Amino acid sequence: MIRRPNTVAVGTIVWLGSEVMFFAGLFAIYFTLRSMSGDLFATEAERLNVLFATVNTIILLASSFTCQAGANAAEHHQAFRSGSRWQLSKWGMVEWFYLTYAMGSVFIILQVFEYVVLVQEGVTLSSNSYGSAFYITTGFHGLHVTGGLFAFLFVIGRAYAVKRFAHKEATSAHVISYYWHFVDVVWIGLYLVIYWLK
Repeated sequence: MIRRPNTVAVGTIVWLGSEVMFFAGLFAIYFTLRSMSGDLFATEAERLNVLFATVNTIILLASSFTCQAGANAAEHHQAFRSGSRWQLSKWGMVEWFYLTYAMGSVFIILQVFEYVVLVQEGVTLSSNSYGSAFYITTGFHGLHVTGGLFAFLFVIGRAYAVKRFAHKEATSAHVISYYWHFVDVVWIGLYLVIYWLK
């Protein structure tokens, strides 16, 4: 019997390839504007709270581990926990994905808070090329994170809706994990470029 790769998983990987090109374009825009602005980017970047962004980055990266734990539980067809709420080893996909959803939501909330602080300091989308580059790159990433949060709710809802958690539902969990890991990797690049590259 020939085992063919799952078409949904393959389709997702191909789609993520196009997303790589999209974010490569955003990085190109950022570096182009940076190269044409002289000392503007260095001056404006001093307004960034690197410690705050680092904490937010750690939260998002930690969510990758909880997401993978949920995908692993789905692989074993364990949709819900089989033990007490505090026995993490007994958690199912739903519990891990709820935790991932919460961490992703915190990331977005803290990013919005950062935007509010920067706008109050005069860094806006239209203030200068730095503001444009900062909000376009981080904003599009934030939209992708938000899209991932909706996907988690869809997969969690599906687990409650089906009578039997089977291969189809497990595939959905794996697909969302691919996407979430991709979003996290993109953020690492953005974080290093925006907050640390001088």
